Amino acid sequence: MRSVAGKVVLITGAARGIGAETARELARRGAKLALVGLEPAELAAVAAELGEGHYWAEADVTVPESIEAAVAGAVQQLGGIDACVANAGIAPVGTIREGDPRGFLKTIDVNVNGVFHTARAVLPHLVDRRGHLLVVSSLSAFTPIGGMAAYTASKAAAESFASALRMEVLHLGVTVASAHPSWIDTDLVREMASDLESFTEMRNKLPWPMRAITTPEKCAKAFADGIEKRSRRVYVPRSIALLHWLRNLNASLLAEQLFKPILRTAIPKLEQEVRELGRFMSERNQKLNS
Repeated sequence: MRSVAGKVVLITGAARGIGAETARELARRGAKLALVGLEPAELAAVAAELGEGHYWAEADVTVPESIEAAVAGAVQQLGGIDACVANAGIAPVGTIREGDPRGFLKTIDVNVNGVFHTARAVLPHLVDRRGHLLVVSSLSAFTPIGGMAAYTASKAAAESFASALRMEVLHLGVTVASAHPSWIDTDLVREMASDLESFTEMRNKLPWPMRAITTPEKCAKAFADGIEKRSRRVYVPRSIALLHWLRNLNASLLAEQLFKPILRTAIPKLEQEVRELGRFMSERNQKLNS
């Protein structure tokens, strides 16, 4: 991509925090933004701040029809989609033993299912333009911390989803990446710190670079750079890469290069066989889950 000037970038969770700041950074670089989220007043305010030529839509990423309508509106108004930042996410408080189960389930629904629904909605348009999808995971995906099990599980799932999807669409010219921010000074992090003193105490005791706090502006710049370069991973701050690669091998660039010649023919064949089969599970599981 190299430059986002004149390109259309759709961002979920764009009303505030990382999403809104990334929109500002991309707009400064000449991109046209499609802002999607659950807070219409805030979305409208960000869009107005960015100036003419942008789009916003209220949508719930956990509802397929909702995000599909927002994507369709963006395509109609802006002409297509060149890149997408699947950024919408939440984080519950509490442990598995004592926390409200609804918090865990909702986190998985937004942070995992929401990424899936977003990817499904934008992929046809990314294929048309050989575009780029950035899935916002987290440092938490590979550094589990007690009290954040739901968030950690969801962000690990988001990372793995991005890695697998990348290999499915390589032959189509679409690139997929995951972003791994540490603590970003957003409303979400500040509210957790305000609600839970133990949260701040625990964070302050973490070893470097796990305790690093980054501004939304620096995070947005890293995201924008990653989109322009089509980076496979975006680390915020960059030192987070050390923690990632200490445990990462199977989703490495080496594995991708080894499999690329096979995937170029294997993925289209697999897709065709599934179409002919007419179902997406074994017959028994299909009946059990229908």
